[in-house]
Amino acid sequence: MGPGPISADPRVLRAMSAALVGQYDPAMTGYMNEVMELYRGVFKTQNEQTLLIDGTSRAGIEAALVSLVEPGQKVLVPIFGRFGYLLKEIAGRIGADVVVREKEWGQVFTPAEIESAIREEKPHLLALVQGDTSTTMNQPLEEIGALCAAHGVLFYTDATASLGGNDFRADEWGIDAATAGLQKCLGGPSGSAPITLSDQAVDVIRSRRHVEEGIDDGSTGQGVRIASNYFDLSQILDYWGPARLNHHTEATSMLYGARECARLLLAEGMDNAVARHALHGRAMAEGLKGLGLTLFGDTAHKMNNVVAVHIPDGINGDAARAAMLNDYGIEIGTSFGPLHGKVWRIGTMGYNARKDAVMLTLAALEQVLRTGGVTVPASGGVQAALEVYGA
Repeated sequence: MGPGPISADPRVLRAMSAALVGQYDPAMTGYMNEVMELYRGVFKTQNEQTLLIDGTSRAGIEAALVSLVEPGQKVLVPIFGRFGYLLKEIAGRIGADVVVREKEWGQVFTPAEIESAIREEKPHLLALVQGDTSTTMNQPLEEIGALCAAHGVLFYTDATASLGGNDFRADEWGIDAATAGLQKCLGGPSGSAPITLSDQAVDVIRSRRHVEEGIDDGSTGQGVRIASNYFDLSQILDYWGPARLNHHTEATSMLYGARECARLLLAEGMDNAVARHALHGRAMAEGLKGLGLTLFGDTAHKMNNVVAVHIPDGINGDAARAAMLNDYGIEIGTSFGPLHGKVWRIGTMGYNARKDAVMLTLAALEQVLRTGGVTVPASGGVQAALEVYGA
């Protein structure tokens, strides 16, 4: 019940146990095409180039940035938590001219602040996290795509922690590239990174397509060759497309798992999945307040699927987390940087966005707090959560 990874849905794990199929088996081509269509539904997009990067969510981030940004091009990164710093680092390693704007942890950026930075810096690409689990904040994206389009800026967002549990509309919001991971709201294990790319992003990527040594495929890329082989989206797009370029050996079991994650979400309905995360996230937040704990940050912009609370005075935060794990088999998280040792982060995401998981977590935490000498209101957290469910 931390900020991820979460307990994978048993149906996803079962799907991953199916027999392996090689990437050139006609059945695998069918599976890959089905995965592309399923994730168009998850991202709410018509983008043809919607597929999987074999690797954890960070692999998706790196593939997007290394393929969209040439050395020396300017990248603007608004940072409001740890994972904004990750985007900054990856873009810097690529050789981009990285400029940042920073917010106090627990806050988000307004569209006006981002537009002002775009006007001042004139970047090639804006790289912005949607949901940052280090702070539990959910950055509004609805107006950002239009701002980027008006200024000729590519718009990439990292939706690793938010996709599936918070509203996300790639086409409606004008997002050029977005990546995610399975291990949060999608309800699977880490190891596969869904990605979607707009036509404009694909044009940039294909302009950097160069002939691979030993393969004469007619490529005449004019842009700087993508520095990574494994994360070269110009080749990966051909691997997933009709050309079926021999780029790498598909991670078959992860594809099965990613396929089942998307299938389950679409069967539930994306809006229903977001509403489920909102309900159980609200019950958890109210339950924590019922335990006498104080929520962290701008709660009006909190993600549905994770909440941070200040660790009460007089209790050892790490010892309490250890007691939750050792005595009750429930994992909750600490945080990073300026919040390390100051807050706990508790998730309700994916398969764990369920009433029983919320109630058990609150009941166990109440006992740990009482044992640690914290005075807990008589009504407790369970009753506060029940009132949410009753409403």
